Amino acid sequence: MTMTELPPNPEEKLSGAQAVKQELYFWLQAMVFALVFIILLFTFVGRIIGVEGDSMMSTLHNGDMLLLQSIGYHPKQGDIVVLTKKSFMEEPIVKRVIAVGGQTVKINYGTGEVRVDGKVLDEPYLNEEMVDPGWETVDSVTVPEGSVFVMGDNRNHSSDSRVPQLGTVDERYIIGRALFIVFPFSHLKGIS
Repeated sequence: MTMTELPPNPEEKLSGAQAVKQELYFWLQAMVFALVFIILLFTFVGRIIGVEGDSMMSTLHNGDMLLLQSIGYHPKQGDIVVLTKKSFMEEPIVKRVIAVGGQTVKINYGTGEVRVDGKVLDEPYLNEEMVDPGWETVDSVTVPEGSVFVMGDNRNHSSDSRVPQLGTVDERYIIGRALFIVFPFSHLKGIS
C-alpha cells in the first residue's frame, strides 16, 4: 500500500459484487462452524443409530433413526438403550432397561406381569399382553452389579434378556441411551 492509498472506509457502501462475496464468506464461515460443532457433538457426546426390527413397537419402529447419549451415561430402570453383544447378535439391538444391578426380576406369563423387587411394573407402552413364548426363558433373576436386564416393548416379538443366550447384559456393552427419534421427521420426538 502506498501513502496515497487509504484503507477502505467502513462507512462506505460495498459494491454489489463485494457485498455478495462478503455475504458468501459469512455463510461459509457459519456452515463450517456448524459442521465442526456437529462432528464434535457426535464424536464426544452421542451418535445416531438406526432401529432394525419390530421388538420395540409401538415406541419405536423399524427404520427409526435415534440420537444416543453415549458419554456420561449410567443406565437407569426404564431407559431405552442400544447395546451390542456380538456373541448374541452381530448388529446393535434396542431394548428397555427393566432392572439394574442388585434388582430382582420375576416374570409371570400366567398373569403377564413383570415384577422388579416385588413390585409389578406399570408398562403403558405395551401393545398386548405378554404370553409364554414356549421355549426356555429366564423367568427369575437377580441382576449382577454392573449389568442390566433388558426387554423389548413388543414382548411377544422380542429376543431379550429372557433368552438365556443374552441374559443379563454387562453395562460395558451399552452403546448409549436413546434420547430422540431424529428420522423420519414424521416420528420426530423425544424418548422417555
